[in-house]
Amino acid sequence: MAEIVPEDASQFPIRASSTPSPWHPSTSTSTSDLEYVAEPFDSEKLPSTLVSGIRPFLRVANQIESESPRVAYICRFHAFEKAHLLDPHSSGRGVRQFKTALLQRLEKDDNITFMKRKEKSDARELKSFYDKKKLAYTPETASVLFEVLKAVLAGTGPEILASGENNKENSGLYGPYNILPLHPRGGQQVIMLFPEIKAAVSAVCNVRGLPLANSSHKTSTHADLLEWLESWFGFQKGNVANQREHIILLLANIQSRLNPKPTSMSKLDDRVVNELMGKLFKNYVTWCKFLGRKSNIWLPSVKQEVQQYKILYSSLYLLIWGEASNLRLMPECLCYIFHNMAYELYGVLSGAVSLNTGEKVLPAYGGECESFLKNVITPIYDVIYEEAQKNRNGVSDHSMWRNYDDLNEFFWSNDCFKIGWPMRLDNDFFCTSSSSEQEWLGKTNFVEIRSFWHLFRSFDRMWTFFVLALQVMIIMAWHNLEMPLQLIDPVIFEDVLSIFITNAVLRLIQVTLDIAFTWKAKNTMNFSQKLRFAVKLIVAAAWAVTLPVSYANSRKSSVCSTKYPNNNAGLFCLSQYMLVVAVYLTSNVIGMALFLVPAASNYIETSNWRICKVLSWWCQNQLYVGRGTQEGLMSLLKYTIFWVILLSSKFLFGYYFEIKPLVESTKQITKVDVNGYDWQELFPQAKSNAGAILAIWAPILLVYFMDTQIWYSIFCTIFGGMYGIIHHIGEIRTMGMVRSRFHTLPSAFNDSLVPHSKPKEKKRTLRSFLENRIFKDSKVKGNDLTKFALVWNQIIDSFRSEDLISNREMELMTMPLSLDLSCGPARWPLFLLATKFSTAVNMAAAFVGKYEQLLRKIKKDDYMLCAIEECYNSVKSIFKILVIGDLEKSVVGDIFDKVETSIQNSSLLVDFKMKALPSLRDKFAQLVQLLFDNKQAQKDKVVILLQDIFEILIKDMMIDGHRVLDAISYSHIMKRIEDDLFGDHEWDLFASLVPNSVIRFPLPDSGSLKELVKRLYLLLTAKETAMDIPTNIEARRRISFLATSLFMNMPSAPKVRNMLSFSVMTPYFMEEVNFSEEDLHSSEDGTSILTYMQKIYPDEWKNFLERLGPKATSEEQRYWASFRGQTLSRTVRGMMYYRKALKLQAFLDRASDQEICKGHIAIERGHKKNSQQPLSAELDALADMKFTYVISCQKFAAQKSSGDPRAKDIIDLMIRYPSLRIAYIEEKEEIVGSSPRKVYSSVLIKAENNLDQEIYRIKLPGEPIIGEGKPENQNHAIIFTRGDALQTIDMNQDNYLEEAYKMRNVLEEFLRRHGEHAPTILGLREHIFTGSVSSLAGFMSYQETSFVTIGQRFLSNPLRVRFHYGHPDIFDRLFHLTRGGISKASKTINLSEDVFAGYNSTLRQGCITYNEYIQVGKGRDVGLNQISKFEAKVTNGNSEQALSRDIYRLGRRFDFFRMLSCYFTTVGFYFNNLISILGVYVFLYGQLYLILSGLEKELLTEARTQNMKSLETALASQSFLQLGLLTGLPMVMELGLEKGFRAALNDFILMQLQMASVFFTFSLGTKAHYFGRTILHGGAKYRPTGRKFVVFHANFTENYQLYSRSHFVKGFELVFLLVVYNLFRRSYESRVAYLIITYSSWFMALTWLFTPFLFNPSGFGWQKIVEDWEDWKRWMKNQGGIGVLPDKSWESWWDAEHAHLRHSGLSSRIFEVLLSLRFFIYQYGLVYHLDISQENKTFVVYMLSWLVIVAIVALVKAVDEGRRWLSAKYHLLFRFFKLLILLGVIACIIVLSSICRLSMMDLIICCFAFIPTGWGLLSIVQVLRPKIEEYGIWEPIKVIAHAYDYGMGSVLFAPIAALAWIPVISAIQTRVLFNQAFNRQLQIQPILAGKSKYR
Repeated sequence: MAEIVPEDASQFPIRASSTPSPWHPSTSTSTSDLEYVAEPFDSEKLPSTLVSGIRPFLRVANQIESESPRVAYICRFHAFEKAHLLDPHSSGRGVRQFKTALLQRLEKDDNITFMKRKEKSDARELKSFYDKKKLAYTPETASVLFEVLKAVLAGTGPEILASGENNKENSGLYGPYNILPLHPRGGQQVIMLFPEIKAAVSAVCNVRGLPLANSSHKTSTHADLLEWLESWFGFQKGNVANQREHIILLLANIQSRLNPKPTSMSKLDDRVVNELMGKLFKNYVTWCKFLGRKSNIWLPSVKQEVQQYKILYSSLYLLIWGEASNLRLMPECLCYIFHNMAYELYGVLSGAVSLNTGEKVLPAYGGECESFLKNVITPIYDVIYEEAQKNRNGVSDHSMWRNYDDLNEFFWSNDCFKIGWPMRLDNDFFCTSSSSEQEWLGKTNFVEIRSFWHLFRSFDRMWTFFVLALQVMIIMAWHNLEMPLQLIDPVIFEDVLSIFITNAVLRLIQVTLDIAFTWKAKNTMNFSQKLRFAVKLIVAAAWAVTLPVSYANSRKSSVCSTKYPNNNAGLFCLSQYMLVVAVYLTSNVIGMALFLVPAASNYIETSNWRICKVLSWWCQNQLYVGRGTQEGLMSLLKYTIFWVILLSSKFLFGYYFEIKPLVESTKQITKVDVNGYDWQELFPQAKSNAGAILAIWAPILLVYFMDTQIWYSIFCTIFGGMYGIIHHIGEIRTMGMVRSRFHTLPSAFNDSLVPHSKPKEKKRTLRSFLENRIFKDSKVKGNDLTKFALVWNQIIDSFRSEDLISNREMELMTMPLSLDLSCGPARWPLFLLATKFSTAVNMAAAFVGKYEQLLRKIKKDDYMLCAIEECYNSVKSIFKILVIGDLEKSVVGDIFDKVETSIQNSSLLVDFKMKALPSLRDKFAQLVQLLFDNKQAQKDKVVILLQDIFEILIKDMMIDGHRVLDAISYSHIMKRIEDDLFGDHEWDLFASLVPNSVIRFPLPDSGSLKELVKRLYLLLTAKETAMDIPTNIEARRRISFLATSLFMNMPSAPKVRNMLSFSVMTPYFMEEVNFSEEDLHSSEDGTSILTYMQKIYPDEWKNFLERLGPKATSEEQRYWASFRGQTLSRTVRGMMYYRKALKLQAFLDRASDQEICKGHIAIERGHKKNSQQPLSAELDALADMKFTYVISCQKFAAQKSSGDPRAKDIIDLMIRYPSLRIAYIEEKEEIVGSSPRKVYSSVLIKAENNLDQEIYRIKLPGEPIIGEGKPENQNHAIIFTRGDALQTIDMNQDNYLEEAYKMRNVLEEFLRRHGEHAPTILGLREHIFTGSVSSLAGFMSYQETSFVTIGQRFLSNPLRVRFHYGHPDIFDRLFHLTRGGISKASKTINLSEDVFAGYNSTLRQGCITYNEYIQVGKGRDVGLNQISKFEAKVTNGNSEQALSRDIYRLGRRFDFFRMLSCYFTTVGFYFNNLISILGVYVFLYGQLYLILSGLEKELLTEARTQNMKSLETALASQSFLQLGLLTGLPMVMELGLEKGFRAALNDFILMQLQMASVFFTFSLGTKAHYFGRTILHGGAKYRPTGRKFVVFHANFTENYQLYSRSHFVKGFELVFLLVVYNLFRRSYESRVAYLIITYSSWFMALTWLFTPFLFNPSGFGWQKIVEDWEDWKRWMKNQGGIGVLPDKSWESWWDAEHAHLRHSGLSSRIFEVLLSLRFFIYQYGLVYHLDISQENKTFVVYMLSWLVIVAIVALVKAVDEGRRWLSAKYHLLFRFFKLLILLGVIACIIVLSSICRLSMMDLIICCFAFIPTGWGLLSIVQVLRPKIEEYGIWEPIKVIAHAYDYGMGSVLFAPIAALAWIPVISAIQTRVLFNQAFNRQLQIQPILAGKSKYR
């Protein structure tokens, strides 16, 4: 069907008359019979080419349709015209369908809406509607209507056009805005009235004296400086608008913080611009200095113009940065661009003439629209994009393409200026593949090569030190030295000096590696760099030759030992070698001196003096980063002392327990003469039993190099724990401690969180240190309570809104607000006073003694005294209101006077009898309950209770109560006389018969009175103790942490107006925003999420129902469940607490006690004095000025266009939180010519009228996601953030209101100095909120908690090597804005993108701190498979870090001890995990060699014969390789600090019972596997784990796919080693000794084999076992191929599992083959132990054994061929063929048994011999697959591989199935996995039972 369009829609205007539409088909239906029904037209699902152009008009049409159908029709018609103009040929995707649908709607509405028109024409109708409604609607709606009106007026008569002239001036009045409404009508909004905003706007709008652009269409004056820059340089309008607001807010916030304050706040102070310039251009100035260039920031001599010029330069940089897209990750590239554009800017401003052309300096690319994007950004972006494509999604080697760092580092040399300006696109920089005209430059400064040698190259000083120390210890042990002084013996001393030979050799290796690894970067090296490498190599080679030669000569001459054999003169003898060593050491003297004076080292590295440059050139490669990173002397001393103590402990232990025993054993082994071997010895001529020595020494050497990690864990635990104690960590860890210290919280709160006008500077003395750090405490002050009470109540209210507490708990925890707080006694929350009054009453009633003794007893409990005083005062206040009769008031007053007089005279126990006090309390409780109900019908009961109370008081308690009775009687008689009442009845107190009542009941309806009565009632009746309130564990934890943090050392809080501004940014991809309605209630996959949440959080669900009751809608239930999962909505709610906290703090900053006591109502209803602006509007504006939250929803546009419900949820979040902003990448088609082209834009939106509204749109040069997705996503959105600081928050995090109050304190850390450098990243503590889901979640929670607390605490101080480990760190935004952003994004190498921000910050002279007084919530993975994927991803990232330039530069630039800290806390941790696993294998293979060769038996026999105990011990005492379990010590220490050491011990024991050791050992295998494989072969990738709480069963197939190669294969290998070891050791060693030696290896093997099933919910349920087996068989049988996923077929999985080998480098493949050769040792050793070999030890036996392998392959090949040719058509024949083969094999075995003595044991040993060989062959074949895949042998290999996997799976499955037969096993497993749930009496089994496999 052809599309219906107007004949010339591009020229046809909207009708202004009443004539019918000429292009609409006529209709015969009478319009009078039609009734118009407002029906919205879908404005959200639009073609991508039309979205930005027509969506606003369609939205406005839907909005106004009910008010004016005709105007809505006109808007839609205008949208149709615009759509036709944008795509006249409808070539865009979906455009034709959209036009047709809209045209059909217009045809339908035309005549109907025409009849409803009120004016004579459409133009008048629209004009009338616009005039009436323009002020009623939002500026954005009015702007759309105005645009339509202009289009209408363009085609009308002169009279209408004239009436619209006045509206032309309105065209700029409206427009969407972000924070600042900078359009003309926005000037009256509150935020624009702030003086600092006015000053910034005024400065930015100062365009006086600026020359106009030459373009004819840009000759009018400009509104501000940024618009002026746009006209000259061609920036995008969206970029200009964005940066305009950005720079205004930056300037305004700096102005607000100035101290001293400027004389006029409405004028921008020069200090403001200077500070901004200093931050923005520090990197640029340093870059210019490094390259020897002058800065192009030139300022005028006229003072009045200086500020204007500075703002112009700052604006220019921000405009470049805002439009740079992916170039933002290349900071020095931006410096180059700015350098040239700043030169042009000054030329324009000054009218300068170019020296080259002789013409005026003008911008090279002009000021046309988007010229900057097209001509500057796009060419460089194209280079980035083309290089990134060469990565081939991580498959290509890093050396084959240039990443962001390579391209950026090109601008670290003067070669970058060869690019020129305008840029010469024929420069080699723009070449991405070599050609005849251009040469590909290759890598810059560094080449990432896959090799373990990187670890040596980066940390060569550490490895050299350890090797030399090992050599010294071996020499000492060989000479049997006990004391260090014995080293001065000349001979021994000269032997020790041989370490310098080793050092020279290692140095030569290091220089050789440097040259080899940087060879591919030679094209970008300058001559000085190449010369340095050459000289280094020559010098290293010279020393490597000179030192050994001189040592050999000295040993030959032996001058010292022969000349002075027995006298002291020999001690002073100097040999030739010693002199050479002295010369060799002189080169290190300068380095040692600089180490002791770090300031001098920093100066030399950053100085431009020639001598300094020469020194730096020789010591380090001259690079732009890494200079001046040395810490101050105090920091240096702290971490130096730590490492000296640690290394001393390591070497002492190593010498006495590792090296010395082995040296003695080695001496003895060399003396043993082994005559016979049990196999054909490969090296029979080898002397001194070298093989045995190697087998014994190898594992010990690995332990020696690894155990520093263990010592680090031990000392980190000790020192970190001490540091935590000093800084009050865990000081208040229970609610009992909170209760005991609560009275000190207001003062601590006031000291920490309340701004002080003039903070007093205290002298730093030992006493002040102890008071502030260790014995910090406070006493409550009256003026502290008011603000504390309001904040405390807000916190409790947030607990209630989060359903952590119930209504009753809220009442008990709320602190009453009143003016009495500032002057009267404290009124504490009732949860502190509960039962205190009752206890005091009972105490007084039973007390015998004096009043002073009772008073002292009561005063011991402050809260009891407070409860008594409050009860007394409350009763007194209530009686003043309740009692209004004169007599009654007199009696009440007398009684109160009597009580107070007795208290003053200390005669209370004399004047009153206390035994009746409990009865009085009970009556009072009943009375207060009636007063609280306050019902007229209960008045009589009130009277009776009052009479009972006074009767008890007067008759039972008061000693002189008769006087009161006499007074009452006298008054009664006088009243009767006066009223002439002489009846017989008696008049009773409180029961007057006169018309006027003597009590006021019901009480007045006053809120404060009602609260007073309610509080008194709770105080009298509450039975809960303080220990039980609140009952929720999370609420208790948060209160405890808040209380503890108030006593920590935190900066003083500034006023909100003076604080640093900040933004929060969250990257979001496709995760859950909210749980959908379907997910919430669906039970297809088992128990629904809602049911599961109700089981896990029963108390919170109960509180939720109590809070909402029957009003709880499904939407509220969705949010309730989502707030307990790892969803985006939970994160947004938490982060928006910042805004709530800022508003309350701003209110407290300016409010009086009276306003505070009115509660938060003052914020909503209060008004400023002498102002018309409401206080709430001012607080909102101040919060907007200080806080911004941006979520980078990368795929939001695609989600919205596809109808993804997550897009709707995101819009709902913006509606729920109006200040929330969403940034997304829009990919749309743009019609160029007649074909569509993809155009990418960064877009910022907000919520307006319940829809998303575009604020800024900035076109991108191309697809922005070309590297790692998350950092690129952050990079595109960072331009929309604001402020001085930026907090990065992941979408599985949470925040709390009480923590948000501390944010302004944390930001003040940026103003503190920490050593030599100012902080650039502030690390924050995290709380893992998923720890209670299962035992695995608990393990992860404990592990993560120990890292983010004691680990990072110690990394920050004293080690000074804390980096950025993800979220929620806070960045110095301007520092990182100018230095490459908050993460790195190169594909694969920057997989762990976050940590590179820390590396980059440190290398650029930044400082990273850690602050524990604030915490942010964090979710972690909770299922084993999730955890393993996460650990694999992190390990992959660390492997890539080991290859990176950042780690290399840190290892080279840090001083020695800081380098050690860096290594053992980053890549070294993972490498040592690998070494510890490798040590087990080396030990077992060594033992295998000793046993199978017969060496061990010979050596043990000799040792027992000659009583060599040390040799026997050495052969049997190498089982301590599992000391890696000590790395869990920091976790125990942190638990002890925060929970108490008794609780920590209980938790630790419980963890062990829950198999924590099994989990951590399994995790060790994960880290080792992925670290080693990634370094060798690559394959690092992001592994999504999911965010939901996972407790369902994972099937066997899934577990096998995930763990087969990482754990199962290695576990079976260990089992084979241990079994073979046991088989051949039994003859001469006891089983007990075997178990002692191998228990840890058996534990590791079994752990790796069965952990996935032990921690698999319902893993031993019989029904699940049956289902898993069926699924496993199906998976093994399914055919693979193209399009078949690995989880559907074994064949596809097998191919994918080994895909990394196809892209691996040659050296890695060779290494893989060499590793696979270890499997052949089984066959080689075992065939000589077969009975069939008949003790023949010749090599022929081994060769003959290979016939078995050949026969097996031949049989498999035969069966495979038979299957191919016979199985389909001749199935019976194929079966017969297989039977013949089977019978043939059996016949061969029988023949061999009868002729060659083949025994049953031989068959078993053959299995152990040939199965490993087969696996080794398979491993080698996989490496060689590309060479042999085309040959016929490949199919049999695949069949054999299938058999191996089937066999491994069956062996694993058998014991699991056997255990599943025992029902109790499943119950025990469930209890272990979900112990915490059982402790909370949750029903886990129904949840697990419901989780059936989805089919």
